[in-house]
Amino acid sequence: MAKYLLLKHYRGAPAGRNDVPMDRWTPQEVSDHMRYMQEFADRLVETGEFVDAQALAPEGLWVQYGGQGRPPVTDGPFAETKDLIAGWMAIDVDTPERAYALAAELSAAPGARGEPIHEWLEVRPFMSEPPTIEE
Repeated sequence: MAKYLLLKHYRGAPAGRNDVPMDRWTPQEVSDHMRYMQEFADRLVETGEFVDAQALAPEGLWVQYGGQGRPPVTDGPFAETKDLIAGWMAIDVDTPERAYALAAELSAAPGARGEPIHEWLEVRPFMSEPPTIEE
């Protein structure tokens, strides 16, 4: 089994067919979307392929080491990046093809008008072993 991260982006990915931002959905459309996500995760729990999932708030802050004894350097109030991540799901599957199939299914979550959003998800494998450093 190999672990993969399915990444959902607020922006930066190619537009899906039903590309209506969530802040323009009705409360029922948001509820239906969240229910789909939960039911999807529940099915993966049953198959043993679910590891974890989290939704992230759109706010964030860039932080950098400021030097010994100095406070961290921040740039904000939020990350200005096209790749801001909306959330993620970690899965543990037998093949890359299974990870892609699950990402495609997750991409069909309902959105505006109850239609599948067809969002693009980034599929990234976890490193199986850290790189080695030779002296």
